[in-house]
Amino acid sequence: MSENFKKSYKFAFKSSLFITIFLTLFTSVFLYVFYTFNFWLLLLFAVVCYLFSFIIIQYRVEQFIYKRVKKIYDDLTLLESSTFTKSQITTDMKTLTQDIDNFAKNKKLEIEALKIREEYRKEFIGNISHELKTPLFTVQGYISTLIDGAVKDKNIRSKYLRRADKGVERLIYIVKDLDMITQLESGTLRLDIESFDIVQLVQNVFDLLEMKAAKKKITLTFDMDYKKPIMVNGDKERLQQVLSNLIVNSIKYGHERGTTEVSIENLIKNKVIVRVTDNGEGIAKEHLPRLFERFYRVDKSGSRKEGGSGLGLAIVKHIIEAHDEKIYIESELGIGSEFSFTLEKAE
Repeated sequence: MSENFKKSYKFAFKSSLFITIFLTLFTSVFLYVFYTFNFWLLLLFAVVCYLFSFIIIQYRVEQFIYKRVKKIYDDLTLLESSTFTKSQITTDMKTLTQDIDNFAKNKKLEIEALKIREEYRKEFIGNISHELKTPLFTVQGYISTLIDGAVKDKNIRSKYLRRADKGVERLIYIVKDLDMITQLESGTLRLDIESFDIVQLVQNVFDLLEMKAAKKKITLTFDMDYKKPIMVNGDKERLQQVLSNLIVNSIKYGHERGTTEVSIENLIKNKVIVRVTDNGEGIAKEHLPRLFERFYRVDKSGSRKEGGSGLGLAIVKHIIEAHDEKIYIESELGIGSEFSFTLEKAE
């Protein structure tokens, strides 16, 4: 028998007790009717009967149950469940039932998680294929046209080469964003933490995106006049990318003559929260839980009319989480959206 076998004596104890009581009562009646009743002899009979019954039942039941229970454990171990490791095998039915219930629950959770991951994998592959094939086919089309003879026309050649170059730039942009997310997830991208003025950083982003916002007549503004610097700790370059991505999104999906407003508020003693609020299209509630997934698009039409790599919000989330901070979103369809994230104050 296995060294890892955990014995259970409850069944043999109770069964032997019942058998002993029955046989002792039967024997006492028999002796009383046909022979002379002797208490000590009857007590000796009861003790011998109990011990004999206990040994036989324990041994036989142990052998019988162990063989079958061990097979159950062996079968479950093949499934590499965390519940059934190299622990003791028990013949106790209550313990075994509990182990199997736990195993079933864990397996159900694993199966549900695998289904979610499989669905995400299919959608991710479909999205990345779409994002890559559009610029690839564009570049291929222009180059094929040039090869077929258009290269001889200087005007067409120059125009098509410029367009092909834009397609290649888009491919490089997508690959760089994917590489950055991979580095952030694996922890290989190191952050250069320093103290800086978050108000000035926001103003720098406003200056960079002023022309883009002006095309849709969108106003980029603070919620108030920040006369004093607000010093925070973080990777200045990465956090500028976070703000740029959020503000670019607000411009893309904002209404003409709309507003994108940034506010910086004290959250707790050593934290501030930065809010980027717009009065644009807004986002339906069912999209919010998946908004930070790679290539996830609220617009499922596939037109990609607004451009971009589809990785902006995923990068934002990973950069904020790399700082051990939190990012939040509130949005209402037709009213607007608010993205906010926390930062550590500088001492």
